Amino acid sequence: MKKPLIIALALSISAFSFAQKKELRAAEKAIKGNNFAEAKTALNQVEPLMASMDEKNKAKYYYLLGQALYANGAGSSEDIDKALASLNNVKSSAYESDVLQLKQNMTNDILTKGNAAYEKNDFSTASKHFEHAYRTSEKDTLFLYYAAATAVNVREYDRALKLYEELKQLGYTGIQKEYFATNVETGQEEVLDKESRDLYVRAKSHIKPGERLTESKKAEIVKNVALIYVNQGDNEKALEAMKDARAESPDDINLLLSEANVHFKMGNKEEFKKLLEEATQKDPENAELQYNLGVIAAESGDKEAAKRYYDKSIELDPNYINAYINTAALILQGEQALIEEMNNLGSSKKDDLRYDELRKERQDIYRSAIPYLDKAIAIDDKNINAAKTLMNIYSVLGETDKYKVLKQKVEAIEAGN
Repeated sequence: MKKPLIIALALSISAFSFAQKKELRAAEKAIKGNNFAEAKTALNQVEPLMASMDEKNKAKYYYLLGQALYANGAGSSEDIDKALASLNNVKSSAYESDVLQLKQNMTNDILTKGNAAYEKNDFSTASKHFEHAYRTSEKDTLFLYYAAATAVNVREYDRALKLYEELKQLGYTGIQKEYFATNVETGQEEVLDKESRDLYVRAKSHIKPGERLTESKKAEIVKNVALIYVNQGDNEKALEAMKDARAESPDDINLLLSEANVHFKMGNKEEFKKLLEEATQKDPENAELQYNLGVIAAESGDKEAAKRYYDKSIELDPNYINAYINTAALILQGEQALIEEMNNLGSSKKDDLRYDELRKERQDIYRSAIPYLDKAIAIDDKNINAAKTLMNIYSVLGETDKYKVLKQKVEAIEAGN
């Protein structure tokens, strides 16, 4: 009684096997003809038979499904995710090179889409494409970094944080070997891939070949993670992220400055000042650090300290325009008390004499600010704020010719000339 059952079962398996192979061949043929919808239909018919499928046919099924979903780049982002998941299920070594090539094609195509979106400032779409590119080629962690950075551009902070945390777990630093050579014709150093650089050097179009390591992006990643936490109101996590990173790289001044910026955003100006002063000890030639200390001192009402910091910033970088503008603003703050006293004076002879004294003091203040504003305009002749302030000063001082020159400049700037 068992023999017919055994025969019937054998016939059933054979029928299943025939149906599997038939549909897989149909899907393969449809893919070769770029008829991906037909291929997916054939593969959908195979799916219920997966339980009885041998490993060879399973591998073929997953590979063909990946191709059909990818559709030579026409598949949606969701389809690409499914295609990747399907390709990751291909366990047969017979398809290893084919899967690698398909993933490489997917990576290149996705990057092209990502770059196109980036050029259009569509950072949200670009970020998703860059992440997809990484998923197709997980050895290229740079793509994951691009995905996180572009997500920050459009304030997709939750997503960016998730990507950054993944980068941290991977130990990503962004340090890469960079190849360069100097173009003989232009005299400019150019960064190239190794093959191109060596080719150009042999052709003698480039000289002075070399290689170097790029800077670590760890400080930037930690900074962005911390600022995301600040944006989310989680200041404790922000500071924790900074301190952990600084403990690992205590001499990294960028991490120190990032922590200082977090304190500044939190309103912890004393801690901000303390960290900036620590930074100036590590980097005493940094004009920006001196300038920022000047800003903090000015906001704290310590004008003398602010002036010292601004002067030091200018000494380190004679073209640091903000230091000149802020110094002028610091000087001009002194006129407010004079104006208030002048407005409260009466009409007696004594008051008239005092008024003249105050007016002269006010004019002296204006004259003290002029050199700084002049220098700011010399550095940036389109700086409308400096030009307007200087124009008004000349008007008050009664220097008509200089006033007219500045008035013309202001009008030209405002007209876009």
